Amino acid sequence: MKNLSVDIETYSSIDIGKAGLYKYCESNDFEILLFAYKEDDKHTEVIDLALGEEIPPHIIEALNDKNIIKHAHNAAFEWRCLTAAGIETSISQWKCTMIHGMYCGLPASLEAMGKAVGLPEDKQKLTTGKALIRYFCKPCSPTKSNGGRKRNLPRHAPEKWELFKEYNRQDVEAEYNILQRLKFWPVPQTVETEWQHDIGINQRGVNIDESLLEGAIEIERLSTDELMKRAIEITGLKNPNSNAQLLAWIKDKGIEIPNLQKATVLDLLEKELPSDVEEMLILRQKMGKTSVTKYKAMESAKCYDGRVRGLLQFYGANRTGRWAGRLVQVQNLPRNYLSTLDSARKMVKAKNYTGIKAIYASVPDTLSQLIRTAFIPSEGNKLIVSDFSAIEARVIAWIAGEDWVLDIFKNGGDIYCATASQMFGVPVEKHGVNGHLRQKGKVATLALGYQGGPNALIAMGALNMGIDEEELPDIVSKWRLANPNIVSMWNRLEKLAIHTIETSDTTYINGLTLRLETDLIYGSLFFTIELPSGRKLFYSNPSISTNRFGRPSICYKDVSQTTKKWEDNETYGGKLTENIVQAIARDCLAITLERIIEAGYKPVMHIHDEVVIDASADQHLDDVNKIFAEPIKWAPGLPLSGAGFESMYYMKD
Repeated sequence: MKNLSVDIETYSSIDIGKAGLYKYCESNDFEILLFAYKEDDKHTEVIDLALGEEIPPHIIEALNDKNIIKHAHNAAFEWRCLTAAGIETSISQWKCTMIHGMYCGLPASLEAMGKAVGLPEDKQKLTTGKALIRYFCKPCSPTKSNGGRKRNLPRHAPEKWELFKEYNRQDVEAEYNILQRLKFWPVPQTVETEWQHDIGINQRGVNIDESLLEGAIEIERLSTDELMKRAIEITGLKNPNSNAQLLAWIKDKGIEIPNLQKATVLDLLEKELPSDVEEMLILRQKMGKTSVTKYKAMESAKCYDGRVRGLLQFYGANRTGRWAGRLVQVQNLPRNYLSTLDSARKMVKAKNYTGIKAIYASVPDTLSQLIRTAFIPSEGNKLIVSDFSAIEARVIAWIAGEDWVLDIFKNGGDIYCATASQMFGVPVEKHGVNGHLRQKGKVATLALGYQGGPNALIAMGALNMGIDEEELPDIVSKWRLANPNIVSMWNRLEKLAIHTIETSDTTYINGLTLRLETDLIYGSLFFTIELPSGRKLFYSNPSISTNRFGRPSICYKDVSQTTKKWEDNETYGGKLTENIVQAIARDCLAITLERIIEAGYKPVMHIHDEVVIDASADQHLDDVNKIFAEPIKWAPGLPLSGAGFESMYYMKD
C-alpha cells in the first residue's frame, strides 16, 4: 500500500459552522461514527465505529506510516478529528483533494468539484448526504414523536443508517476518482509545505481578550435596547428594523426612497428632511452597525483555553491562491482610527456604557473600532505586526518592467509623490511643493494598475478625497502615459492568452509562461499561467468568444461570485494582470511566512499582506522587518520592504 484514501463521518453537539473545527472536536460528545478507507485502488471499506466495529490494525499503523500518503477531501478535518480521537497521524503525510482541486481553479466542495471535472454520475458524491448529516451528525430537537431525544442514533433509523454508510463509501470513491483526473496537474511541493504551515498556524490560534469580549457584548445590548426604544418613540412602529415598515413610514412622511441600502440612506441624509425622518435614518445607520457580530463570532469559536483557532482558509481564493478568512473573518475587520484606544478598551472591559456613550459619538462605531483589539498575545508575550509596504505596486512594476517605479522603491522614495510627479511633469513633495497633487498620485496608483478607468478611481474613493469627477478621465490618461510598460503588459498579455487558447502554442511574457494543457485520458482542459515561483494559475475549459464590444473575449469556467454556480466567466488583459500580481504577492507572503517560522517566530494569523506574531519579550520588530525585506530567489530585482509595530493588542497602525 502506497496510498490510503480516507473519509470519516462524525458527531458533535458543537456547530462546526459557527465554532470551527477545533472547538467542534473539543466537545465532550465528539466521536467518529464511520471510517471509510481505500487502499490504493482496492474496494472501499466502511468501518461502523458507532456500532462497535474497529479500524483494522494495519490501517491504524498506516495512518502514521511516513511511507504511505493519506488522501482526503478537506484533509485538515480528517487529520484533526483522528488526532482528537487519539489516533496518531502526522499532517506531513497527508494530501488534500480539496486543496488540489482549488489549486486547479475548481470549486471547493466535493460535489461541485466532481461535476466540474466531469465525473460520471455513479462516481459522484451522493446528493442525499446533507439530510443524513443533519440527522445523524447533529443534535435534534426533542419532540413527542421522537420520544424527547436530543440525538438520532443508528437504531432510530436503520435504513437511513445503511444509506449513510453508502454515502460515506461513495465520498471516498468520489475523492479517489477526482484525484485520478487531477494527477496530471500535481500540487507543487512548495504549496504542500505552505498548507502544512497553514494548519500549524490555525492549530496555534490567537488569544482573545475575554473581558473585552464580555464588555463589548453587554454594551452592545444596552446600546441596541436604547436605540430601538428611541426608534419606536419616533416612528410608532412595532419593529423599526423592518425594511417594509420603515419604508412605509418614510413614504407617509411624503418622501420617496427606493430602498434602505447604506448608499441610498447617505444620499438622502444630504438633503433637507423633516427632523424625525433625519433622526430615524441616523438611528438606522447606528442600529445597522454590526459591531457585535464579530464579537459573537469570537465567543462562538473560542476554545476552552481562550484561543480562537481555524481563522484562515488556505487557497481560499482559488484563482490566485490567496488566503481567505473563516469564522471571525479577519480579512475583513473594521479599521480603527480612535486616538484613545487604550481608554476605550478599559471602559468597555469595565462595561461602562454611560462613559462610552458620553465620550464617543457612536457606541456601535466605537465597539466596531475595538474589534481588532480583542486579539491579544499569550500571557507574558507581545504582538509583533509587520506587513509588506505597497506590495502590489511593487510587484506590478517588477513584472511589467516599469523601472522608474522600482527605482523609487529601491531608493526609499514616496511612490505617490513620484507617481504624481511623473503624471503632471512637476516636482511633488508631501506637505511641500505641489503637495496637493500627491492625493491624485495615490488614488491613481491604488486604482489604475489593472486597466481600470474613472469608475475604478471612484470605487477607490477619489470623490471622497475631494477630486472632481470631471478630472477623473484626465487622471486615467496621465497615469497610463506615465506607466507605458504596465499598459503594454495588459495588451500583450491578452493577445498572447488568446493566441495560446486558439492555437495551443506555448507563449512567454515577462517571466510568465502561458500554456493550453490537457490530459489525453479524460480530456480535461486548462489555460495556465506559470508564475516565476513555479506555481500556476488555472482557467478551466477556456475558449474565445466575442464580447459586448465586438472584440475577442477570453472565457473560462468559474464559480460565479453572484450565483455561486460553476458557469462561464470572462476575463481580459487587465484582469489577468491583477490575478498575476496578486498571486505573486501571495507567493512573497508565503515565502516570508516560512522564513518567519524557520527563524523561530510563532505567527498566529495573517491579514492580506500583514503577519501577526505572538512574540516573546526578546523578539523584536526590526528583526521581523528584515525578514520581510529579504530578496526572493525567483524574483531578482523585486524590492521588498516590511513595516509594522509592537503592541499588547492587535490594531490597524
